[in-house]
Amino acid sequence: MAKSSIERLRFCNFKLRTLLNITQAINQNLPTEELLATFEQIISQELNIGRFLLYSNLEKKWEPILFYGVKKEDYEKIDIKKDLLPLTSIEITIGEGNDVFSVFDFVIPIFKNNEVLAYVLMGDIDNEQIGVSPSLRHLQFIQTLTNIILVAIQNKGLVIKGVVQERMKKELEMAAKIQAMLVPSSDNVPDLEQIHIKPFYMSHFEVGGDLYDFGQISKSEVFFCIADVSGKGMSAAMIMSNFQANLRAQLRTKNISLTHVVENLNKNVSKVSKGEHFVTMFLAKYNIYTQRLIYVNAGHLPPLLFDYKSESLNYLTYGCPGLGMLDEIPEIRVGKIRIKNNSKLICFTDGLSEYSIEGKEDYGLTIAKQAMQQKNLNIDQTIEHIINVLDINKENTNIWDDITMLGVQFISIDSTILNKIKK
Repeated sequence: MAKSSIERLRFCNFKLRTLLNITQAINQNLPTEELLATFEQIISQELNIGRFLLYSNLEKKWEPILFYGVKKEDYEKIDIKKDLLPLTSIEITIGEGNDVFSVFDFVIPIFKNNEVLAYVLMGDIDNEQIGVSPSLRHLQFIQTLTNIILVAIQNKGLVIKGVVQERMKKELEMAAKIQAMLVPSSDNVPDLEQIHIKPFYMSHFEVGGDLYDFGQISKSEVFFCIADVSGKGMSAAMIMSNFQANLRAQLRTKNISLTHVVENLNKNVSKVSKGEHFVTMFLAKYNIYTQRLIYVNAGHLPPLLFDYKSESLNYLTYGCPGLGMLDEIPEIRVGKIRIKNNSKLICFTDGLSEYSIEGKEDYGLTIAKQAMQQKNLNIDQTIEHIINVLDINKENTNIWDDITMLGVQFISIDSTILNKIKK
């Protein structure tokens, strides 16, 4: 067999072994750094390429991911847009006199689906050597190897992104389940003639940061609360879950004041969130016998209270900063109101107050105030009116946040009937 045929056979066997080794490295799911190290060993030691530079656009950002035999200043002077992107085929740069490619002999573009993934720039250490230079001899093989390596790295990145996205999806699903368990349904509304509670909740994303809660503390007293945790996702859902459990535990403590409830909630939010989240909250207790409403507004949007008889609309503002904003709350002002006449109250989150349309800022709050001042609407009808006018649904592109409303209808009772109820 002729010497040239033997050499070609040896090189063919070498290429097969090399491709096998690269494939095995890829199948072993080696880190990108190890794949590139294996690639460099093949190029430098087995193919005897003296200078090598691999410019990649895998992360939609051009950067050198592998180089040897060249100095930093040799590749920093290359203008990707001007010098490389115009090249669509293998270019020979020997003797061109182009200072940009002075240390390189060839430029090889690497394509995938008609998109440039990278450029290989390479050259030999001694351009006066006898015979065909390694760079020229192995051009197509190096192009093939580079393509295989880059596609493998790209696929690894896609797999990692897919795993991360799947993990995030599962976290969101779990957070949504947690949130669904937190929100009490209308079936759990206290069955009392003196007060009626109407909730509404629509999350903008799969998981929201809003919460409402209500319940009967004793025969004579009910509570209701609306809250908003900063941030989204699993961590916010867990903060809210912990918050609600702690809130209910506090309210079960006999004769505990709202001040102490808020202080304890603040300590708990600070401890659990470690400064990464805070919670705004409006919390109220109502005694159906005394018809007395006491509340604390902890940095939340002030609810609206409408008295049907006087036709007055008031904001409930007494309170303190949001929970978790400060380690210690310096002062908590408790609001106290006697509900003398039939009245309705609406609590809401910023998804409603910041709802705007072109030319009308805070349009949602405007509609809410108008609806609250309509004497012919009870609280259920008031909330339905707001939903219909603002077209609150998942398809409405004007909605950028969760929208939560908690309405309360207070039915006043004369003293004679009240005394009978007490007995």
